[in-house]
Amino acid sequence: MNDNRTAPWAALILRLALGILFLAHFGLKFFVFTPAGTEKFFVSLGLPGALAWLTMAVELAGAIALILGIYSRIAAVVLIPILLGAIFTVHGPAGFFFTNPNGGWEFPAFWIVGLIALALIGDGKYALKPTTVRG
Repeated sequence: MNDNRTAPWAALILRLALGILFLAHFGLKFFVFTPAGTEKFFVSLGLPGALAWLTMAVELAGAIALILGIYSRIAAVVLIPILLGAIFTVHGPAGFFFTNPNGGWEFPAFWIVGLIALALIGDGKYALKPTTVRG
């Protein structure tokens, strides 16, 4: 049973936390590694360089959508493949624990769980475009 008094606040907190995480990871790729460096890293993994640009664009757009509450459910689902890609190309081979060299897959997997939970819960409070189904 949902507590209708607190569930919208929980969804808001989850939406903001996930959005801020994606914004931080976009910022890392864009400002620290630089787009050219991120592209070079993707190529070193055997991926097309253009995928780096697509990843950054999806991370930025998804972060903004989550933070502002614009089609949050859709944004959450669209962001899952980004994390699956991170697991299967970088973090999966490093093992489970994120403290392993090159980071394990536990953090991106838990991040996916958060996105799935948000997709199921909906926007919560203060969303610009609520997508929560009301019954």
